[in-house]
Amino acid sequence: MSGATGRWQHFAHGADIGVRGYGGTQEEAFATAGLALTSVVTDPGLVRPVVTVHVECEVPDRELLFYEWLNALVFEMATRHMLFSRFEVRIRGSRLEADLGGEPVDVVRHAPAVEVKGATLTELAVRQDAPGQWRAQCVLDV
Repeated sequence: MSGATGRWQHFAHGADIGVRGYGGTQEEAFATAGLALTSVVTDPGLVRPVVTVHVECEVPDRELLFYEWLNALVFEMATRHMLFSRFEVRIRGSRLEADLGGEPVDVVRHAPAVEVKGATLTELAVRQDAPGQWRAQCVLDV
């Protein structure tokens, strides 16, 4: 089990925006990419993890699993009208399970900047750059 303890960043990509998560494990990289996704919409520090939502994905390729993971987050954000700031990710083979901590969108407090439409396959990568240094990235359609 892993929470988001690594770092994340955005990268420019035309009219869209890239997200990149880093961590000591693949799970941490996925979790920090979740924080990067939230930060496209609002400051994750403003999002209280008061409601837990469980998500599951299963894809036999780790890059496509990352793509499915981000799209699962976008789906939960859109259908539940929530934002998330806590990501506990577990990956076993081709299966991902995660518990997301968040709260309903408060337009005044969260001041959402954009709506993320979904993850794309553009610049999709999940790599171990060095022992204990994982990176997961792709471009989001905003």
